Amino acid sequence: MSDPHPAQPASSGRSRNSPRRTASVDKRNLFQRLIEFMSPGVDSRDELIEALADAEQRELIAPESRMMLEGVIRMADMTAGDVMVAAPHMDHLDIDAPYDELLHLVIGTAHSRFPVYEGQRENVIGILMAKDLLKLQRSPDLNLRTLLRPAVFVPESKGLNELLRDFRSNRNHLAIVIDEFGNTAGLITIEDVLEEIVGEIEDEFDDKDGESSVYTLADGSHRVAGDAEITAVNEAFGSVLPHDDFDTIGGLIAHEMGRVPRRGEAVSLGGLLFSVMLTRGGAVRWFKVTRAQEQTFESDGA
Repeated sequence: MSDPHPAQPASSGRSRNSPRRTASVDKRNLFQRLIEFMSPGVDSRDELIEALADAEQRELIAPESRMMLEGVIRMADMTAGDVMVAAPHMDHLDIDAPYDELLHLVIGTAHSRFPVYEGQRENVIGILMAKDLLKLQRSPDLNLRTLLRPAVFVPESKGLNELLRDFRSNRNHLAIVIDEFGNTAGLITIEDVLEEIVGEIEDEFDDKDGESSVYTLADGSHRVAGDAEITAVNEAFGSVLPHDDFDTIGGLIAHEMGRVPRRGEAVSLGGLLFSVMLTRGGAVRWFKVTRAQEQTFESDGA
C-alpha cells in the first residue's frame, strides 16, 4: 500500500532556510527575464541600446535608468582622450605668480582644483585646491609649494571604466592626461567621467526653480549659462542682441560662429565679450561675460 503522505525532498524540509532560497530564485528569475527580453538577436552594442529604448517605450524601465544604462554601454569604448579638456584650454596656475593674480584666476574660473606649472605650462608640478589659497591669505610668507598635492598622470588611451575605478580607489578627482610622447595633452575630472553616465551634473550655478541664469562673480564679471534666454542677457547687460531667430545665447553665438565654440575661446557680440568656461555634450554650459571694447563679432580661437 502506498504512503498517502509521500516523503518530501530533504531540501523542502528546511523551513528556516526557505525565505533565503526563495529570494535567490527570485533574483535568478529576474535576471533570466531580462536575458529573455534582450534575446534573441542582440548581437551588438547598437542593438542593445535599441533594446533598452524599446524597454523604455514599453515602460519596463524608467527613462532615467535607460539613459544611465546607455551611458555605461557607450562609455565602455571611450578613453580619457575622448573626454579630456585639451591642454590649450586648461586653466593653469603659475607657481611663481603673485597671490593677487592667483586669486583673480581662481575666482574667475570657479574651479575647485587647478594644475600648477613651473616654467612652461606643460611642466605640471602638482595640484592646488582652491580652498588652500585661504592659507596663503592668512600667512603670506607661506610657500605655495607646500600646499600642492601630487598630480596624477594618465595616458590618453586609458579607458574611462578603468579611470573611474582609479578615481574612486585613490580618492582623486582630477588627472593630467599625457600623450604617447609624455607631453601634457589635457586634463580630466571625475565629474567629466560621471557625466558620461548620468548626464550633466548640476552645480550651485545651475538654474533651479526659475532662478536667474546670469550670476555676478566676485571680480565684477558675470557668469552666464549657455541656455540663458537672450532676453534675460539683454535685460542684465542693457544690450540689444537679436532674439527673433534664437532663444538662447549659446544658440545665437554658435550660429554666428558656424560651430559651437570650444572651451577657452572668446567671442565678442553686441558689445559683450563671451569667454567659454565650460562645454558639455556639444554645447556651451557656461560663459564668462565682460564688456568688450569692439562692437563686432570675432573669435580668438578659431
